[in-house]
Amino acid sequence: MSAVLKEQPARDVILVTGADLADKAVTLLSGFELVYAGKTPTEDELAALCRQYRPVAIIVRYGRITERVIDACTRLRVISKHGSGTDTIDKDAAARRGIAVKAAAGANAAAVAEHAWALIFACAKDVTALDRRMHEGHWDKATHKSLELNGRTLGLVGLGAIGARVAATGIALGMKVIAHDPYAASAPAGVELLPLAEVIAGADVLSLHCPLTKDNAEMLNAETLATMRRGAIVVNTARGGLIDEAALAAALRSGALRAAGLDSFQVEPFVPGHPFSAIPNAILSPHIGGVTADAYIGMGVGAAKNVLAVLEQQA
Repeated sequence: MSAVLKEQPARDVILVTGADLADKAVTLLSGFELVYAGKTPTEDELAALCRQYRPVAIIVRYGRITERVIDACTRLRVISKHGSGTDTIDKDAAARRGIAVKAAAGANAAAVAEHAWALIFACAKDVTALDRRMHEGHWDKATHKSLELNGRTLGLVGLGAIGARVAATGIALGMKVIAHDPYAASAPAGVELLPLAEVIAGADVLSLHCPLTKDNAEMLNAETLATMRRGAIVVNTARGGLIDEAALAAALRSGALRAAGLDSFQVEPFVPGHPFSAIPNAILSPHIGGVTADAYIGMGVGAAKNVLAVLEQQA
């Protein structure tokens, strides 16, 4: 299916805010014309595509679906996220227009949970620093001491599909696991539910697995970071807006925190010259926690199924 169409297609259009979609997802959507917006679509480009092709659905990979974009879609019935986080979609604007917003919840849970642990281990065992030193010709066996996780406390913010997987691994490693999730009626065996402030203050490793909302934006800030145990680790594979980045940078530079493993940032793509890039105990990755071959297929299929479910229900 062509990414660029010269005239209005005969079939209903689904706009994909990315350059591709898994073959299995494309097959599911074979009754529609797919228009691809490219790898980094701007608001202007998305609005123009919506005016030109009048899509009945948008599958969101990259870019933001703002009120202006939604207003340009006169036939739009569903916005389906290629993943679990819907903070890049103006859900209030969609709701006012009766447009459904769906997420492929759980499709990338295994991938993100594994990446969270990759960052935790990298922070606790100083993997990147030791690798760099070895490549520079050093042998630090006599002076280095890493952090043993057995017996330490793992604090989780969010106990959904990803957080529950991270918790299970923590328990298997012999860690005490505490968590905060205002939507969880109960916790898995071995996990203690606590207020947010107690989880932040009580964790040796704090890992974020919650959606970004107006209420929890910058939940980790100068005030809350000051309550954390000295030498603690912060890991974020959720959304960058959960953290006040200037405050975290200061805590890392001062040594109050041992390290941070970060896969998401307030502004993405990562801005060159960002303070984190000069902080050696900030372990960084470009928001790829959910980017595996398996997750790519799972998210695409999940997004496609959500589109079909809404369109069939409204038919």
